[in-house]
Order: sequence, then C-alpha cells, then structure tokens
Amino acid sequence: MIKVIIERTIADGLELNYQAAIKTTLKAVLEAPGYISSESLTDIERSHHKLIVTNWTSVQAWDHWHSSTARKEATREISAMLDGGEKITVTEIR
Repeated sequence: MIKVIIERTIADGLELNYQAAIKTTLKAVLEAPGYISSESLTDIERSHHKLIVTNWTSVQAWDHWHSSTARKEATREISAMLDGGEKITVTEIR
C-alpha cells in the first residue's frame, strides 16, 4: 500500500467553492482501480492550506489515476481555485 499526499493552497474567498468541488473529485476517485481511501485535512493555522491523503494499492494504480482523463476532468474546477499548483508526495509504508 502507498499513501499519496496532495497539498493545495486555495485562493482567498474560494474555500466554500473548493468544498463543493472536492466532492466531485471524491465521486470520481471512488471508481479508480486501486483506490482504497482518503481523508481531507485543513491546516489549523492556515485554513487555505489543504492536505488530501489518499491510500492506494500500488504506485501503478496511483500513476494510472493521476494521469487519467477522469482525474483531469474531476480536478479541473479545483485547479482554477488554487493559489499556485499542487504538491504531490508519494510515500510507502515500511
């Protein structure tokens, strides 16, 4: 199993829009082969800073989802709300 940590900074005034858009992404990822679970976290000191921690069966499953048209479509709205890009860190449990 791997964990993928996605860091995002949401532009001022768009946090409510982000909460709605993240639901679209969640619906799409539920269908992705190899997806196990995820959680969405908000930095206590910087509410615009979001962390999404996803669990996958393998790096290959994550890579397939990450490069998929489904992910691009599901995150298109989110991408427009970001102050900067996403930072993605792929980790493994040892």
